Amino acid sequence: MKHDPSNLRTVNVIRYVTPLREGGSMPAIAEADDEFLYVVKFRGAGQGTKALVAEIIGGEIARALGLRVPEIVYVNLDEAFGRTEPDEEIQDLLKASVGLNLGLHYLSGSITYDPAVVRIDPLLASQIVWLDCLLTNMDRTPRNTNMLMWHKELWLIDHGACLYFHHAMGNWREQAVKPFALIKDHVLLPHASLLEEVDTAFKALLTDEILDGIVRLIPDEFLLQGEADESAEEMRSIYTQFLKLRIANSETFINEANNARATFI
Repeated sequence: MKHDPSNLRTVNVIRYVTPLREGGSMPAIAEADDEFLYVVKFRGAGQGTKALVAEIIGGEIARALGLRVPEIVYVNLDEAFGRTEPDEEIQDLLKASVGLNLGLHYLSGSITYDPAVVRIDPLLASQIVWLDCLLTNMDRTPRNTNMLMWHKELWLIDHGACLYFHHAMGNWREQAVKPFALIKDHVLLPHASLLEEVDTAFKALLTDEILDGIVRLIPDEFLLQGEADESAEEMRSIYTQFLKLRIANSETFINEANNARATFI
């Protein structure tokens, strides 16, 4: 199905298939009313809707840069699923997630990327490292690569841990211009030898219009969960300003990545 980057489709869960007991977020495979399977990320999970915000921003920026990401959709969950689930832990999660959630198209038959088996070329490695420096993604390590091989192509998944500045919004400007020290643990860093070339190309792709459009995809209810002092529009403005400021200062995170990479050479 053709993906429209200006909007995300909305589907309704018709069958809860199985939980994916990975980490603390407890995603699940579910079937929707469009007859596709999705990995559903629930608003009632530990990180709440901030993880869903990060998933939208991270996934759609990756897509705008030409990287492969499963289609992201809004997922409606009816309260009936919480009543019929026999597992109490899952039942509580479903009850806390009634309403709008997020789903990623399930890549059936995919396998976890193994750096010992598949070698990624320097350009693609540099593109992914640049992306994760921008997003401050701490979750693409050898222990947890968050990449899948599907039909012999590399797909990026699970951006819920990105943009960790939004767990303490007060210092977002300071965080936007900081290097990303955790890049030293990135599984693809040893192969990312073209960061400067990628920086030039990606800055040209991520225009203000593209970034504004991606942030506009975030539903108000994802932005207003909890005790936020800002309005939904103010929150969107913070996200767009953070991204634009970080891109404008990309040499900071590129230098950090190159210095960390030097330890592997």
